[in-house]
Amino acid sequence: MSLSELSVIARYFTGIGAGRDDVRLGVGDDGAILRVPPGRELAVTVDTLVEGVHFLADVDPETLGHKSLAVSLSDLAAMGADPAWATLALTLPSPDEVWLQAFAQGFDGLARAHGVNLVGGDTTRGPLSITVQAQGLLPAGQGLRRSGASPGDLIYATGTLGDAALALLAQQGLYVGSGRLDGLVSRLERPMPRVAEGLALRGLATAAIDISDGLGADLGHICEASGAGAWIDMTRLPCSEAVRAYIAETGDWALPLSGGDDYELCFTLAPERQGELEALAQRLGTPFTWIGLVEAQPGVRCQSEDGSLGSPPAGYDHFGRHD
Repeated sequence: MSLSELSVIARYFTGIGAGRDDVRLGVGDDGAILRVPPGRELAVTVDTLVEGVHFLADVDPETLGHKSLAVSLSDLAAMGADPAWATLALTLPSPDEVWLQAFAQGFDGLARAHGVNLVGGDTTRGPLSITVQAQGLLPAGQGLRRSGASPGDLIYATGTLGDAALALLAQQGLYVGSGRLDGLVSRLERPMPRVAEGLALRGLATAAIDISDGLGADLGHICEASGAGAWIDMTRLPCSEAVRAYIAETGDWALPLSGGDDYELCFTLAPERQGELEALAQRLGTPFTWIGLVEAQPGVRCQSEDGSLGSPPAGYDHFGRHD
């Protein structure tokens, strides 16, 4: 017997995520009722994943459930927000029970890991697409923004860049190289949002953004919002052995500069606070790599090994050309 819309919600999406005392009313009503604690502000973000654009048709539904929440938690991390709640709008060609069970499991696992409660959403029939709205809490006036960078600030990135883009090239059969690619698939399909790092950078970083469309493009957003520019030392970009092997074989720096889907954090820091950041890196066990400087001159400039300067390749744009 085919599942109805209400039975899909009741069976697979009721009770998803961590239990929270601040949820007055969750899944099953016309809307959720949530309690924002005194002295806190609400950070809200929303992302949509569409089959054929953000994921392949044969992707494992459990990993898709994980990623659909991860991309929104990454936005909250960039704002230094503590994740709290999420809503899910799911458009399905048909209510496949095996698919739904796996998708819900992936979503639930990441939600519980970060204390997130699924409090509502919508289901409808149509081409497969997933929209997640995530809400997080911030001490009033302490949210990280894109607009706080100043000339002289240091530019940092967490983790490594280009792994997800390289995994996608390998999946599409566009690259078969000497580097180890098997461990990179999880970077593409199961990104881990830098929530703990975002919380720790609150009050320390001057500006921040998550790297989803490529370092060059996303750093450009910081520069535009801050009325500044940036210089990047390409030789300092944090890359895995596989990505470095790709660059050595092809001479192409596009993956770490514009590959997208990294879901790392790019942030700026006043130079006098480097010692605090180094202590934070030790405490969290997270690599924070200095990659450049904020400058007064607008635009993003990348310096290669021979000292020449150029602009980074364009990042992903849904309405740009993708020849």
